[in-house]
Amino acid sequence: MAFSLAPRTEASERALATTDGLPSRDGALLGQRLARRYGDRVTGSFTIPGREGSHAPIPDDVPAPLKAALEARGIEQLYSHQAQAWAATQRGEHVAVVTPTASGKSLCYTLPVVSAAMQGNAKALYLFPTKALAQDQVAELLELNRAGDLGVKAFTFDGDTPGDARQAIRLHGDIVVSNPDMLHQAILPHHTKWAQFFENLRYVVIDEIHTYRGVFGSHVTNVIRRLKRICAFYGVRPQFILCSATIGNPHAHAEALVEEQVHAITESGAPSGPKHVLLWNPPVINPDLGLRASARSQANRIARIAIKSGLKTLVFAQTRLMVEVLTKYLKDIFDNDPRKPARIRAYRGGYLPTERREVERAMRAGDIDGIVSTSALELGVDIGALDVVVLNGYPGSVAATWQRFGRAGRRQQAALGVMVASSQPLDQYVVRHPDFFANATPEHARIAPDQPLILFDHIRCAAFELPFLSGEPFGPIDPLVFLQALAETGVVHQEGDRWEWIADSYPANAVSLRAVADGNFVVVDRSDGKQQIIAEVDYSAAALTLYEGAIHMVQSTPYQVERLDWDGRKAYVTRTHVDYYTDSIDFTKLKVLDRFDGNAAGRGDSHHGEVHVVRRVAGYKKIRYYTHENIGYGPVNLPDQELHTTAVWWQLPQATLLRSFAQKQDALDGFLGAAYALHIVATVAVMADARDLQKAVGNGDGAWFAVADQSGRGQLRGNEGGDGAVELMQSFVPTVYLYDNFPGGVGLSEPLWQRQAELVQRALELVERCDCSAGCPACVGPVLAAQEQGQGETPRSLALKVLSLLSAERCAQVPAVTADAVDEALDLLP
Repeated sequence: MAFSLAPRTEASERALATTDGLPSRDGALLGQRLARRYGDRVTGSFTIPGREGSHAPIPDDVPAPLKAALEARGIEQLYSHQAQAWAATQRGEHVAVVTPTASGKSLCYTLPVVSAAMQGNAKALYLFPTKALAQDQVAELLELNRAGDLGVKAFTFDGDTPGDARQAIRLHGDIVVSNPDMLHQAILPHHTKWAQFFENLRYVVIDEIHTYRGVFGSHVTNVIRRLKRICAFYGVRPQFILCSATIGNPHAHAEALVEEQVHAITESGAPSGPKHVLLWNPPVINPDLGLRASARSQANRIARIAIKSGLKTLVFAQTRLMVEVLTKYLKDIFDNDPRKPARIRAYRGGYLPTERREVERAMRAGDIDGIVSTSALELGVDIGALDVVVLNGYPGSVAATWQRFGRAGRRQQAALGVMVASSQPLDQYVVRHPDFFANATPEHARIAPDQPLILFDHIRCAAFELPFLSGEPFGPIDPLVFLQALAETGVVHQEGDRWEWIADSYPANAVSLRAVADGNFVVVDRSDGKQQIIAEVDYSAAALTLYEGAIHMVQSTPYQVERLDWDGRKAYVTRTHVDYYTDSIDFTKLKVLDRFDGNAAGRGDSHHGEVHVVRRVAGYKKIRYYTHENIGYGPVNLPDQELHTTAVWWQLPQATLLRSFAQKQDALDGFLGAAYALHIVATVAVMADARDLQKAVGNGDGAWFAVADQSGRGQLRGNEGGDGAVELMQSFVPTVYLYDNFPGGVGLSEPLWQRQAELVQRALELVERCDCSAGCPACVGPVLAAQEQGQGETPRSLALKVLSLLSAERCAQVPAVTADAVDEALDLLP
């Protein structure tokens, strides 16, 4: 018999949300009621105790007008970490402030920066990873400036800044708030226009440094090297003030980014209220099929109850599409009267700047009761006081989860965080093992700025900005070999001990810090016969969201894509009224282009070479609101997203498979688990971000990829995206790939190839030493409860068998299967 959900009535929600008819404004109290009412869905519940604040007086050497401005804004004393940051900056030290979300980190750099600007002609450069953070910081600075009539000029300098305002900012800005991309492409290459600014640059503030990891972080480190080089040219050595949320290695990461000794402040003096955390697993609605209610429906229900309780609520969704869907569901309940101001708003990338600024203002003013966002609000944007945070799915890391939960409880009141698990195996593992989540330490941020291809890009940019002198280092690197390569291509010329840029090209434009391809798409509304731009979509997401026939939503209003001009980067849409949304169907294929090296690996072999990765959007599904049933399909004809990169891979021949695996599914599950373990040890070995180094399991001829379906088991997907099992022994050359997820590669596969035998051994030890019985996210990936409790082979034992076959030391220890099993496998052959 199917599990029966509790009745979804308005009366039951009101009863849960109130006590004696009065709204409850306590997040923890609501959490307790949810746990009592839905105890069968709450798999884990724990409370992070609140803490008392540790205060210090405002230092005497803070200028009197600045002190008066702070007091006018209600700040009569500092937290202890803010006072420590002030003292360290006054000693001339580089500082890293590593404290939880909403602990007042911004004042740690605002005080020394504003003080220096008031007392002299000192300038400061703020770098934030997102435009929203930059706008938020400028708004805070302007409010402080008005409170004390300080006369400090702060401006945003980003892609939205009008051209006629840029010269005024260069000349008159005391504090310039920007992002690494603008510093890279618009400020450093034109540093002569910024001469007055650079000559007086005293502070460089880099906030949210935990976001600067992997390829992005490696690029940013090189941008900072170029910044320090230009500062030296103008005779200044600015102090760096860095801020980070919780990561595993904040002090080391800060020093790696700026390549200087940094004084780390890690103890927060800010008070905080207790945080009540619930891990929520949607109920089973069909035990025979193991189907659960969707995370979407549960997140929507929890948010409705919280908002009806009078609690300010933020819902994090994993995709832009899900933001729009959840916003529509909440608006249908709370914004059904068009005469009243909107209580529910969406916030995500792709909205126009004016739309984002208006939502940010409304959030700060407290005019919104419910916000639905992507990770865009994960960082430190001031969105006012929140009581409840709901995660629609596990964000993928412990650090990101706590960062999002930390958005609530800014007023020291008890806050509630609810993580609603999706059907993905990782989500299911986390909610089934709450101790794993509660005790796990945050992940480390890793960068590799000296990878040759990244380094080469920035040495080109640096040579354009200033001539290199013979023997001049670039960070810790001697750039001579790179300069010689540039001279051979005719872009630099050696004249004595100087290397001068002589080409007409502008190298920074060709180097993207973040994206594989440039050129965002604009969404043009033609509903009323006029053409009005209503949104912007980045290149990487365009194929998945702007295909012809797609329903593209802006603030939950549906628009249908009538025509997509791929070359012109425009999508033409019209408003529509439909009861469904669309979701793309895509698949990926990998093909080996060239083998650089190869040798034996246990009973298989390993290779290093060039590969071609293709991602294709084959069609889309129409999904009805609320019921989420598929009501139709549509074709998509768009260019493939192609990536030419380098990889290292391992293979096992068919004969070895016959001797070692009794079933085709066992072999596939073993390779999926082995790929997971190899990916873990590889990212550690080369200090790469997991997003920059991708894994894949596929056939050696590139005909298909293996993916994990919702049951958690590996399935095979054909060339044209069709599902269906493929017989194990029919041209089956199982292969584990680790490839650089960056055009041309970023130098990750070369060191992996040199250490390929060590990687197999490390992966083998990782799986062997894991405390789990059947497999888990710490070794071979998430497994289902049925796999943990079942008899016979487990994902862990199958992965151990594959890794042992690939290990020269262990392959002799792998037991062969019985002769009957081999005969059965041979019978499968045509």
